[in-house]
Amino acid sequence: MVSDRPNTFPESQWAILEQQVASLLLYSSVWEDEVGQAFFSVLSAMQQPEQNLSQVLWAYGQLFKALSATHKSWRDYLVQRILESDNPFTLQVQHHPLEQLPAELLEAVQYDLTVLQQLWQWHVDDLPQAIGQLGGPVLPALPSTTQTHDSQTVAFLKEYDHWADALPALAEYHRQVGCGLMAQYRAFSWHEGQLQGHPYPDEIAMDALVGYEDQRDQLLNNTEALLRGYPALNILLYGSRGAGKSAMIKALLPLYGDRGLRLIEVCKSALIELPQILESLQNCPQKFIIFVDDLSFEEDEESYKALKVVLEGHVAASPHNVIVYATSNRRHLIREFFDDRPSPSDGDEIHAWDTVQEKLSLSDRFGLTLTFTPANQETYLKMVFHLAGKANLVLDEADLKFRALQWATRHNGRSGRTARQFIDFLQAELALAADSGDLG
Repeated sequence: MVSDRPNTFPESQWAILEQQVASLLLYSSVWEDEVGQAFFSVLSAMQQPEQNLSQVLWAYGQLFKALSATHKSWRDYLVQRILESDNPFTLQVQHHPLEQLPAELLEAVQYDLTVLQQLWQWHVDDLPQAIGQLGGPVLPALPSTTQTHDSQTVAFLKEYDHWADALPALAEYHRQVGCGLMAQYRAFSWHEGQLQGHPYPDEIAMDALVGYEDQRDQLLNNTEALLRGYPALNILLYGSRGAGKSAMIKALLPLYGDRGLRLIEVCKSALIELPQILESLQNCPQKFIIFVDDLSFEEDEESYKALKVVLEGHVAASPHNVIVYATSNRRHLIREFFDDRPSPSDGDEIHAWDTVQEKLSLSDRFGLTLTFTPANQETYLKMVFHLAGKANLVLDEADLKFRALQWATRHNGRSGRTARQFIDFLQAELALAADSGDLG
């Protein structure tokens, strides 16, 4: 159906927009997600000589839904996609100064930035107005405000009158943050032979972890050395369950993510692929922690040998931007039985002690071992009072102490995990009691 109303938005406008989108030389990846493809569909539907209203409405609906799911405005979405683009320029500029890149490549970047700035300046309100002039309903405009706070991404490029002038700043951004997946995510897991980014990592605040300050400081110092390009050690965090070993590693991301730290969780079954993982990371400008949680091996498992080689002993040098942080409840990571130990009558293996030493040598290959001993009552209560203060719980100190000790006795013993579970329970209990009082 075509409206008889005069069209103040001629087909040429939409054709020009479509040509601009299609003309990008390096940044075509900006349109390779759901929003970009929906935008293409809208432009294609709008610039048809015989516009089909149903097709236009459907395409606009897909664009509106896809953009709303990003929680960003059209303009902020576009800037984010530019900064995340994985293309020859963003890859090369991470390792080479601008003046060493081909002139044609830099000209292509400037051309694309000029085109993208024109699309950024496009008045998105034009679209629902044009649909109305086709005889369609009065539609809401595309989202114009960003619901999530990301000041670095949102502000970048906007201060430039001409985006082509932002080339040096853009180069520095990619040297610090990277591009593609590395610019989109800070936390990853290795799954089926590739990195899988996690948009919502478990970001634990380091100041919420108390009771193991010496271990925390050693972990922070080693991570700081990694970020500054100094020699850094692989670390084994060993000790009692619930002490906060994994939480302490996860808490590094909120502290150092802005400085290029990335966390990659690798499950035990994927350790055999560690050489492949390291090879994929060695040319990246970011710094990486390979995080292996709850590490231990049965005697017949062979994947520990891959970890040994990576920790120390590979013929190729290990990347200077990658270290391994592993947690375990066992000091010796490979299960050992008394039967493994040689005796004078052992006639099965001539060098039986060599087998034992091979099994024990894995933990020795970590440059630093941080030991988390079980929390005593004083440490446990210190954790409880600290967490209660951060949660702004108003409770008599003696009552809080009594209930915390009672909780530890009835549940999982004294540990950081138990303290956190107790405070979470207490928060919910007090909130429900307050709600009941309000209803009453």
